[in-house]
Amino acid sequence: MSLWRPMRGADIPAVAAISDAVHGAYTERADIYAERLQLYPAGCWMLERVGAALGYLISHPWQGDQPPALNAPILAIPATADRYYLHDLALLPQARGTGAAADAVQLVVDHTDSAGFARITLIAVNGADAFWRKQGFLPVANNGVGYGKDSLAMERPVSQ
Repeated sequence: MSLWRPMRGADIPAVAAISDAVHGAYTERADIYAERLQLYPAGCWMLERVGAALGYLISHPWQGDQPPALNAPILAIPATADRYYLHDLALLPQARGTGAAADAVQLVVDHTDSAGFARITLIAVNGADAFWRKQGFLPVANNGVGYGKDSLAMERPVSQ
């Protein structure tokens, strides 16, 4: 079992460093992660082992088929949110293969269910769609505008 804990403001530099190391062209500025944490702390988690940050998870309610723009503030969680959006899951290489990613997905599924949403959406980048398929996500019409031609919009119903 991995050690996911709620994210704190002091984690943002580690989140940005992990994003830079993992996401390449899809990394976002630190202020974007700080905004998501401020707007929806219940959806923000850190993977930590022996005091070292090894990954993070950022998720929040969202509305409509168009995902939040990459590297841009969202300013507010939509009051009429109709889905739960998995904004970002990133693990450093030493955390991969440990079950931490599957544990993170289960955190999102459990939270989505308790928050009353029927589905989780995300944009898979960098070929991550194979991982997401294993987690029950399926491709939908690609509305990943701003995420690049190799991005893939995916969703998963909460109850499977």
